[in-house]
Formats: sequence, C-alpha cells, structure tokens
Amino acid sequence: MSKILIVVDMQNDFIDGALGTKEAVAIVPYVKKVIESFDGKVLFTRDTHSENYMQTQEGKNLPVPHCIKGTDGWQIQDELDALRLTEAIDKPTFGSSALVDVLKAQDNIESITFLGLCTDICVISNAMLVKAFFPEVPLTVDAKGCAGVTPESHKRALEAMKACQIKVINEDE
Repeated sequence: MSKILIVVDMQNDFIDGALGTKEAVAIVPYVKKVIESFDGKVLFTRDTHSENYMQTQEGKNLPVPHCIKGTDGWQIQDELDALRLTEAIDKPTFGSSALVDVLKAQDNIESITFLGLCTDICVISNAMLVKAFFPEVPLTVDAKGCAGVTPESHKRALEAMKACQIKVINEDE
C-alpha cells in the first residue's frame, strides 16, 4: 500500500508573485516540513498557462496573467522544488485529468493527502476530481499547508470538502 502527498501549485506567482498573498508566503516552511517528513510518494502539480492566457476563459474571468510557462512565476518555489523527485504535473485548468491518470497508474493507494494553493480554486478542484475517481481511498486536506485567495474563501473551501467526505486536518492551528 502506498501513501501519496499531492503538493498543489506551490509556484512563485501564487506565493509572492502576481497572485501571491501573505497567507501563501506563511505556509511555505510548513509545506517544506511536510514534504521532508512524508513517508510515501510526493507529486507536484504546476499551474501552466501560455502567452494567450488573457484570451482564455480563465483569463477573461481572472484577468491577471500568471504561471506563464517558462517564466519565474511559473516555477515551483525553489526550496520546495529542490525536494521534488518526480516530474511536475503541468495543468492548464483548475482540476487536472493528468493527475488522475498518474494516480491510476499507482498500485494499492492507501491514502492521498493534499496541500498547497489555492484552497478555494485548485486544491478543492483536484481533491473533488480525485474523490470522484477514487471514492474508496481516504482523502485528506492539510489545512495548515493550504492558503486561499482570502482567509474566508479558504475556510469555505475546507467546509465544502468536509461535506464531500474529504477529511480536513490541522484546521485550527
């Protein structure tokens, strides 16, 4: 049986770049500690957009260019990227079908834990997508290792995931 940790979009643009927040900056040391001590496989996702971002549906709804492939903002934060042992899963949308494909290739998944950015967009999207494909695998979200667009939207996303039988840990720390 294998345990899997999914580190969602811990990229410069979401931490201290175009869409960064003080809450995102604050979780980096904790995320690093979790990755270093995790007993299992660690997978990273990477939000990935092209130069035509502003012409996309997402760009029209969130007109802030970010995570443009090849830019510094697209890169996974240096300290965390140094811990990455597998190729990052590039994802052009909030939820990643490629992540599901990678998980389908794993044998005997015991549990899946999520942390990263942003709780209320990509963390919840990927957790719900994975829940749909792996309904019997226990899913956990480490709230202390997540940050949302706002503290309020972070809390709402955690509540929504709980309602869908995703366990939320370290919520009040």
